Amino acid sequence: MDWFKNWFDSFYYHKLYRHRNTAEAQLFIDNIIQFIQPKADSLILDLACGKGRHSIYLNKKGFDVVGVDLSHNSIEEANRSANDSMHFYQMDMRELTCTKPYDLVMNMFTSFGYFQHKSDNLKVLKGVHSILKPNGILVIDFLNATKVIQNLVSEERQVVDTITFTINRLIEDLTVVKKIHVQDGPEEFHFEERVSMFELDDFKEMFAQSRFKLLHHFGDYALSPFDPQKSDRLILVAQKM
Repeated sequence: MDWFKNWFDSFYYHKLYRHRNTAEAQLFIDNIIQFIQPKADSLILDLACGKGRHSIYLNKKGFDVVGVDLSHNSIEEANRSANDSMHFYQMDMRELTCTKPYDLVMNMFTSFGYFQHKSDNLKVLKGVHSILKPNGILVIDFLNATKVIQNLVSEERQVVDTITFTINRLIEDLTVVKKIHVQDGPEEFHFEERVSMFELDDFKEMFAQSRFKLLHHFGDYALSPFDPQKSDRLILVAQKM
């Protein structure tokens, strides 16, 4: 089974990542929306939405929002916040469907590059292209691969509510791999996370193959210029051609 089907739907994933930085996420949304200036009646897709924290904030800003995620548990939680202008669906990002096209697709918090084969990641981009309106916009909030590789922490341990998480990191075939060992009382579990170390040139190539034009790229949530050695993020804004 693919690693993400087990990990993202598990109790322990949500326990380990229980403290998402909501203020930071909202700052980024404020900045990117101010930069893109979508129309007030825009329909936005939150691709790989998790429990919907980005979707909820976008909806509070007045936009109609759809969130999709592979995790049944996450979508179940997100649907507790659903309303007439915000809906959530369980969906594989490689198999996107829609009832009407989107003005803007947002892929947040390193929710790309999960698949072993580059063709599957490319399939995601082609799927996004197919559900966007003409000249629609795609935003990808990705990690800065160069900085991640240079500053990789090989091992760490966290204790959360008596549960011990031991996390080992390594680079394997241009992929950052987290091996996560969970000790919960007498029970032990093992999970993995894998994210391809795509750099700016990789995205440019994939955009060209999926008929997107890269408009802008930034290095953090304040939309500062991207520096491969120093930036925390690689944020991309592309337009459907």
